[in-house]
Amino acid sequence: MRMKLSVKHTVDQWFNKIAKNPALSLTVSILWLILIGWIAFGCNLGNTGLVDETEPLFAEASRQMFVTGDWITPFFNGDTRFDKPALVYWCQAIAYAIFGVNEWAVRLPSAIAALGLICLAFYTIQWYTAEQDELEQVSRPTRRYLTSFMVAALMALNPETIIWARTGVSDMLLTGCMASALLCFFLGYAGKQGNRGVELITNTTLAEAAPTASAPSSDRVASPRVAQMLSTSAPFPNKWYLAFYVLIAGAILTKGPVGIVLPGLIVAAFLLYVGKFREVLREMRFLMGILIILGLSVPWYALVIWRNGWNYINSFFGYHNLDRFTEVVNGHSAPWYFYFLVVLLGFAPYSVYLPVSIVRLKFWQRSHWRSLERFQQFGLFAWFWFASVFGFFTIAVTKLPSYVLPLMPAAAILVTLLWSDLLPKTDNPNDSTTQGHKDTERGFNHLPASSSIPPLLLWSGWVNVVFLSFLATALFNITHILGTDPAISNFHELIQQSGLPLIAAVIWLVCAVLVAGLLLSRRWNYISSINLIGFVAFIIFVLTPTSFFIDRERQLPLRELSAVILQAKQPDEELIMLGFKKPSVVFYSHIHVNYLGFPQQAVEHIKNQAAKGLKPPSVLVLAEQKKFLQMDLQPDDYKSLSTKGAYNLVRIPFKKKKNEKIDIS
Repeated sequence: MRMKLSVKHTVDQWFNKIAKNPALSLTVSILWLILIGWIAFGCNLGNTGLVDETEPLFAEASRQMFVTGDWITPFFNGDTRFDKPALVYWCQAIAYAIFGVNEWAVRLPSAIAALGLICLAFYTIQWYTAEQDELEQVSRPTRRYLTSFMVAALMALNPETIIWARTGVSDMLLTGCMASALLCFFLGYAGKQGNRGVELITNTTLAEAAPTASAPSSDRVASPRVAQMLSTSAPFPNKWYLAFYVLIAGAILTKGPVGIVLPGLIVAAFLLYVGKFREVLREMRFLMGILIILGLSVPWYALVIWRNGWNYINSFFGYHNLDRFTEVVNGHSAPWYFYFLVVLLGFAPYSVYLPVSIVRLKFWQRSHWRSLERFQQFGLFAWFWFASVFGFFTIAVTKLPSYVLPLMPAAAILVTLLWSDLLPKTDNPNDSTTQGHKDTERGFNHLPASSSIPPLLLWSGWVNVVFLSFLATALFNITHILGTDPAISNFHELIQQSGLPLIAAVIWLVCAVLVAGLLLSRRWNYISSINLIGFVAFIIFVLTPTSFFIDRERQLPLRELSAVILQAKQPDEELIMLGFKKPSVVFYSHIHVNYLGFPQQAVEHIKNQAAKGLKPPSVLVLAEQKKFLQMDLQPDDYKSLSTKGAYNLVRIPFKKKKNEKIDIS
């Protein structure tokens, strides 16, 4: 017991030392963020090829922008690509200019957006807990740092964030802009520095307006009112609100109207609930903010519409925004409970604590929340953030797992605040070494009796055990759950032979046993650490080898065939991709690809091309083995250039008979 208390006391002393040394505090914080960022986003970022289908579309459109110098209209495979606005393409093209055209540069903007977000979240939680300590007149550096460390870890180390932060598409950039904007809004809303943006303007006037020191104290009370009046009339918002507006513009340039609709919905609902809507709009210099957003985001939209007209308006605003919300697009339909499953698995293994994290807020007690200091409403704000994103995309008809990525930071904040409440006060504002030691004896990790732990939290712990056991079972039997992949004929056998399902099952089963042991021994505070450590082990020993395995079996054959195409293709020779669409071939071969869906369609197309007398008198055909056989070609009708994985690359020469019709059968 004494050793246990000694360790706790040592930990408290260490965090106290960090808190008293700004340079050490900054160093420790940076090292933690680098470690988390490297594990989640940086390690092996560019060591696997682009993943079909979506990632190569962004990569190639950005490459075209980089090569052609056309920074207005995105193109892919010779056609305009109006799916997303330009910011993600600009970021990737800039990365190409600095680091070259490669997978690492494609994914770098997503990784930077994720890292920037967790850094801002770390700062926000640090500030929030410091404000709590000041209000309660206590000093809890241990709690402050552990809470900040936890929010960064939970926000980064979850399946949804890791997948999209390591993928070169627009989703993580949107989330980075949107979530960072919301954090900046709250810092501007709740911070004591909220009115400091106008200090330079008001200081002189306040000095002139303030009464003399000899005046009665009742007369001097007018000064804060003068300050408030002057601050609300200043033309510019404070720095956090300004950052909010800039980041909203970034979100609009990343994914369009949703970049302002969702944050606007969250902020408006929150302010209306706490009864500060008009007051905060005045603080934010709302009209000035709208001008900032429009000034940063509208010019590109004006240019792309000026160049492409109604084609862009109908495609982007109509099909890719309005239609996606009101009807099923590209077959992406799902039942109403779809996002419950996405959040459960996408924020695993911490998602089981979301219900208790939300219920503990008692968000329905409006009068209570309205009576609190602004900074104390952080949990309520995170709830509105989470619920608004979840509700918005649940209503939307088209559904994709990536759509709810912007709520993952809010989920991390909610769960972090839950576990933060279990860290007791360890120091006192008037503490001495003795008092600090006494507080430590009460326990940095001294866990209350079960009667003092909310029953919902206790039940959530056991749900955690069941959930981890379920994950272990599901992953062990993953070959019976996964469907087939045409690109990997013996997919199930290879997965089983790799031993990865067994490793995954062991990791989560061990975690389930450890969590159960902690519950029985009432060591509540260690449960979050077990989940985090288990997930890190899962990344290292399962997810990383799996990504290399899938890349080797699924994507490497296409990269190798792209290299063959570059060597074998004759000038102006057409490349046909038969029966499937793999945009990565366009990116790696730098060649226009003609996608044809059916063997007979390809045969007719080749006949038509032969009839035109084109030079060179041949075409390249890239097809899966099954589709290629359905063309009914004779051995003399084609020349096999390469076979990789499930794909064949052949050259079909044009052969004309006297009637000038092709004979390939």
